[in-house]
Amino acid sequence: MTALSPDGILLTGRVAVVTGAARGIGLAIAETFAAFGAHVAVCDRDKPRAELAMKLDVRDHVAVEIFAQAIRERWGRVDILVNNAGGTFHAAFADTSPRGEQILIEENFTQVTGMIRRLLPMMSPGASIINVTSSEGHQAAPGFAVYAAMKAGLESLTKTLALELAPRGIRVNAIAPDALRTEGESGVRERMLARPLPYEPVRVPPLGRLGGPEEAAGAAVFLASDLARFVTGATLHVDGGIHAAGGWRRT
Repeated sequence: MTALSPDGILLTGRVAVVTGAARGIGLAIAETFAAFGAHVAVCDRDKPRAELAMKLDVRDHVAVEIFAQAIRERWGRVDILVNNAGGTFHAAFADTSPRGEQILIEENFTQVTGMIRRLLPMMSPGASIINVTSSEGHQAAPGFAVYAAMKAGLESLTKTLALELAPRGIRVNAIAPDALRTEGESGVRERMLARPLPYEPVRVPPLGRLGGPEEAAGAAVFLASDLARFVTGATLHVDGGIHAAGGWRRT
């Protein structure tokens, strides 16, 4: 391998796919990838903005196949895949209906496996898959039981695919964000604070502030770039120190 240089952080000419990219973390990642030179294809249930953009629900297999075909016709390959789409709602496990549970499973896990299957044939050695999980996937998450379980499953999937795809030269990593102010999670956070469960702490990151979606975008650029060419099966916690703090909280 050649020595690294400042250009190793650039994504010039690479084809990047970002799901859930109309706002928040997904939008920040897509815009940052473009600023670092990548061709960017995005999808979201809301109309996203990018070089190639489609409005679709990632749980819709037919729509995802059309999206994949559009990428194949435009560029013929995928160098970076960021599985960012997902979502949740705040409810105690006993209050979550079977239908609500199924929605959480499809939105946070099976759509990711489906997207990877569809785009993997277009990925070559040097490609990078980045799954956006959550801090809740690494700890107990009262009020988000099924969501947290799916994010934990995505963490496990990341490690397994890192090994399965290593012989093909494809790296698989994850980003676990927390305490980032985004449009998508602000309503959930407000409802959680308005109706906290008796054992729920209100967390402030050890760094003493909330972050923004650009914090996750920086981690994504690193994992997608040559600077991380020997990094696979890893999770970057973009959370101001929450994961490291464990049960400790700053007040």
